[in-house]
Order: sequence, then structure tokens, then C-alpha cells
Amino acid sequence: MTTAWAYIGAALAEIAGCFAFWAWLRMDKSVWWLAPGVASLALFAYLLTLVDADHAGRTYAAYGGVYIAAALIWLWAVEGAKPDRWDLIGAAVCLGGAAIILFGPRGS
Repeated sequence: MTTAWAYIGAALAEIAGCFAFWAWLRMDKSVWWLAPGVASLALFAYLLTLVDADHAGRTYAAYGGVYIAAALIWLWAVEGAKPDRWDLIGAAVCLGGAAIILFGPRGS
């Protein structure tokens, strides 16, 4: 699995898992929403282990940019609120930072 697909899958799994808790606590959904939410969060953690990186912290730091972009896609696709230009600019900055963290040259 490529790094990009691992990050995309992790972002979708994390957002879906967190949304399940949000729905239960903030939208008065059934407690049963927590079961797929917990499974989704476990999948999120597993997918991050598939990223080809030497250190977990660097993997998590780079993932932050992907998460921000994915959260804005979720905002638009699931919640029906269109991201504004500041959302998009912020996500672009974060993705640029994630790319620098993940792909920047490292000394031996």
C-alpha cells in the first residue's frame, strides 16, 4: 500500500470514527453508533502503521496535513457546508508542510 493511500484511508477512518462519537453525543444518535466508530478508529491507527517512514512521530506530523484536507472534504461531502477560500488556503499550506516533513531530504 502506498503512503498516499495509507494516509487517505487513515483520514477517512479517523473522521468517520470521530463523527460516530459526535453523532452519539451531539446529535442524539443511538449508543450503537459507537461500535463502528471504535472499529473505524482502530482501522485508522492500523493504517498509519503502513506508512513508509522511519519514525512514528514524523508519520503522525505529516498525517496532520492530510487530515485537515480530508476534514474539509468531509465538511463539504457529508455535512453539506462548502469550505471557503480560507479553508482551502489553509489546507494547501498544511499539505505543503506535510510534504516537506514526509519527503524532505534527511541526512544519514
